Amino acid sequence: MRKTILDACCGGKMFYFDKHDERVLFQDIRKVSTHLCDGRSFEVNPDIQADFTNMPYEDKSFSMVVFDPPHLKCSGSKKEANGWQMVKYGNLGKDWRDMLAKGFKECFRVLKPGGFLIFKWNETDIKVSEVLKLTPEKPIFGHISGKRSNTHWICFMKDFIKPIGNE
Repeated sequence: MRKTILDACCGGKMFYFDKHDERVLFQDIRKVSTHLCDGRSFEVNPDIQADFTNMPYEDKSFSMVVFDPPHLKCSGSKKEANGWQMVKYGNLGKDWRDMLAKGFKECFRVLKPGGFLIFKWNETDIKVSEVLKLTPEKPIFGHISGKRSNTHWICFMKDFIKPIGNE
Protein backbone atom coordinates (compact mmCIF):
# COMPACT_ATOMS: atom_id res chain seq x y z
CA MET A 1 0.00 0.00 0.00
CA ARG A 2 1.36 3.42 -0.97
CA LYS A 3 1.49 5.81 1.97
CA THR A 4 -0.60 8.90 1.20
CA ILE A 5 -0.15 10.68 4.55
CA LEU A 6 3.13 11.94 5.98
CA ASP A 7 3.59 12.69 9.66
CA ALA A 8 6.69 14.89 9.43
CA CYS A 9 7.62 14.64 13.12
CA CYS A 10 5.62 11.79 14.62
CA GLY A 11 7.25 11.58 18.04
CA GLY A 12 5.44 8.97 20.14
CA LYS A 13 2.38 8.97 17.80
CA MET A 14 0.32 10.01 20.82
CA PHE A 15 -2.82 11.28 19.04
CA TYR A 16 -3.20 8.34 16.65
CA PHE A 17 -6.00 5.80 17.07
CA ASP A 18 -3.76 3.29 15.26
CA LYS A 19 -0.02 3.86 15.80
CA HIS A 20 0.67 1.48 12.89
CA ASP A 21 -1.83 2.94 10.38
CA GLU A 22 -0.74 1.66 6.95
CA ARG A 23 -1.76 4.92 5.25
CA VAL A 24 0.73 6.99 7.27
CA LEU A 25 4.47 7.33 6.74
CA PHE A 26 5.79 8.12 10.22
CA GLN A 27 8.92 10.30 10.20
CA ASP A 28 10.97 11.76 13.03
CA ILE A 29 14.55 12.92 13.45
CA ARG A 30 14.79 10.92 16.68
CA LYS A 31 14.69 7.26 17.60
CA VAL A 32 14.10 6.83 21.35
CA SER A 33 13.21 3.99 23.69
CA THR A 34 13.09 4.94 27.37
CA HIS A 35 11.01 5.13 30.52
CA LEU A 36 9.42 8.37 31.68
CA CYS A 37 9.72 9.65 35.26
CA ASP A 38 6.51 7.82 36.23
CA GLY A 39 7.87 4.49 34.93
CA ARG A 40 5.81 4.34 31.72
CA SER A 41 7.59 3.13 28.60
CA PHE A 42 7.98 5.73 25.87
CA GLU A 43 9.17 5.20 22.32
CA VAL A 44 9.81 7.24 19.20
CA ASN A 45 10.10 4.66 16.43
CA PRO A 46 9.53 6.26 13.01
CA ASP A 47 9.37 4.44 9.68
CA ILE A 48 11.89 6.99 8.35
CA GLN A 49 14.43 8.87 10.42
CA ALA A 50 14.70 12.33 8.79
CA ASP A 51 14.69 16.05 9.55
CA PHE A 52 11.44 17.92 8.76
CA THR A 53 13.48 20.89 7.50
CA ASN A 54 15.02 18.78 4.69
CA MET A 55 12.82 15.81 3.81
CA PRO A 56 13.89 13.06 1.36
CA TYR A 57 10.66 12.98 -0.68
CA GLU A 58 9.77 14.22 -4.14
CA ASP A 59 7.62 17.32 -4.56
CA LYS A 60 3.86 16.69 -4.38
CA SER A 61 4.19 13.21 -2.82
CA PHE A 62 1.43 13.22 -0.17
CA SER A 63 -2.30 14.01 0.00
CA MET A 64 -1.99 14.98 3.66
CA VAL A 65 0.89 16.12 5.85
CA VAL A 66 0.67 16.22 9.64
CA PHE A 67 3.06 18.78 11.16
CA ASP A 68 3.37 18.62 14.96
CA PRO A 69 6.87 20.03 15.56
CA PRO A 70 8.50 20.46 18.95
CA HIS A 71 7.04 23.44 20.78
CA LEU A 72 9.25 23.75 23.86
CA LYS A 73 12.25 26.09 23.88
CA CYS A 74 15.41 24.64 25.37
CA SER A 75 18.00 26.85 27.06
CA GLY A 76 20.69 24.35 26.16
CA SER A 77 21.22 22.98 29.66
CA LYS A 78 21.77 19.22 29.77
CA LYS A 79 19.36 18.84 32.71
CA GLU A 80 16.58 20.61 30.83
CA ALA A 81 17.26 18.72 27.58
CA ASN A 82 17.02 15.39 29.42
CA GLY A 83 13.79 16.29 31.26
CA TRP A 84 10.74 14.13 30.55
CA GLN A 85 8.90 16.83 28.57
CA MET A 86 11.86 17.37 26.25
CA VAL A 87 12.32 13.62 25.83
CA LYS A 88 8.63 13.19 25.05
CA TYR A 89 8.10 16.23 22.80
CA GLY A 90 11.54 17.25 21.53
CA ASN A 91 12.70 20.85 21.76
CA LEU A 92 13.46 24.01 19.85
CA GLY A 93 16.78 25.80 19.88
CA LYS A 94 17.53 29.49 19.51
CA ASP A 95 17.00 29.21 15.74
CA TRP A 96 13.37 28.09 16.18
CA ARG A 97 11.97 30.68 13.76
CA ASP A 98 14.23 29.55 10.93
CA MET A 99 13.66 25.88 11.76
CA LEU A 100 9.85 26.16 11.74
CA ALA A 101 9.83 28.33 8.58
CA LYS A 102 11.89 25.65 6.79
CA GLY A 103 9.56 22.98 8.18
CA PHE A 104 6.46 24.69 6.81
CA LYS A 105 8.17 25.18 3.43
CA GLU A 106 9.12 21.49 3.25
CA CYS A 107 5.66 20.30 4.33
CA PHE A 108 4.01 22.36 1.58
CA ARG A 109 6.65 21.20 -0.95
CA VAL A 110 5.82 17.51 -0.44
CA LEU A 111 2.07 18.15 -0.31
CA LYS A 112 0.00 17.60 -3.46
CA PRO A 113 -2.10 20.49 -4.79
CA GLY A 114 -5.49 20.24 -3.11
CA GLY A 115 -3.90 18.35 -0.21
CA PHE A 116 -4.24 19.23 3.45
CA LEU A 117 -1.63 20.19 6.03
CA ILE A 118 -2.78 19.55 9.60
CA PHE A 119 -0.69 21.64 11.97
CA LYS A 120 -0.66 21.11 15.74
CA TRP A 121 0.90 23.64 18.10
CA ASN A 122 1.01 24.04 21.87
CA GLU A 123 1.48 27.60 23.18
CA THR A 124 3.51 26.64 26.27
CA ASP A 125 6.49 28.78 25.20
CA ILE A 126 5.53 30.47 21.90
CA LYS A 127 2.18 31.93 20.81
CA VAL A 128 0.57 30.36 17.73
CA SER A 129 0.30 33.85 16.18
CA GLU A 130 4.13 34.06 16.18
CA VAL A 131 4.43 30.66 14.51
CA LEU A 132 1.85 31.39 11.81
CA LYS A 133 3.96 34.42 10.76
CA LEU A 134 6.59 31.90 9.60
CA THR A 135 4.57 30.72 6.60
CA PRO A 136 2.98 32.82 3.86
CA GLU A 137 0.15 30.27 3.65
CA LYS A 138 -3.19 31.07 5.22
CA PRO A 139 -5.03 28.51 7.34
CA ILE A 140 -8.60 27.50 6.55
CA PHE A 141 -9.75 26.81 10.12
CA GLY A 142 -8.48 25.85 13.53
CA HIS A 143 -9.57 24.61 16.92
CA ILE A 144 -8.21 25.20 20.42
CA SER A 145 -8.17 22.25 22.83
CA GLY A 146 -6.45 20.88 25.91
CA LYS A 147 -6.85 21.40 29.65
CA ARG A 148 -5.65 25.00 29.45
CA SER A 149 -6.90 25.56 25.88
CA ASN A 150 -3.38 26.16 24.61
CA THR A 151 -3.16 23.43 21.98
CA HIS A 152 -4.13 24.56 18.49
CA TRP A 153 -5.15 22.28 15.60
CA ILE A 154 -4.98 24.20 12.32
CA CYS A 155 -5.88 23.07 8.80
CA PHE A 156 -4.28 24.43 5.62
CA MET A 157 -5.06 23.41 2.04
CA LYS A 158 -2.43 23.64 -0.70
CA ASP A 159 -3.69 25.81 -3.53
CA PHE A 160 -4.03 24.28 -7.01
CA ILE A 161 -2.88 27.45 -8.77
CA LYS A 162 -0.41 29.39 -6.64
CA PRO A 163 3.07 27.82 -6.53
CA ILE A 164 4.43 27.03 -3.07
CA GLY A 165 8.11 26.70 -2.30
CA ASN A 166 10.29 25.74 -5.23
CA GLU A 167 7.53 24.97 -7.71
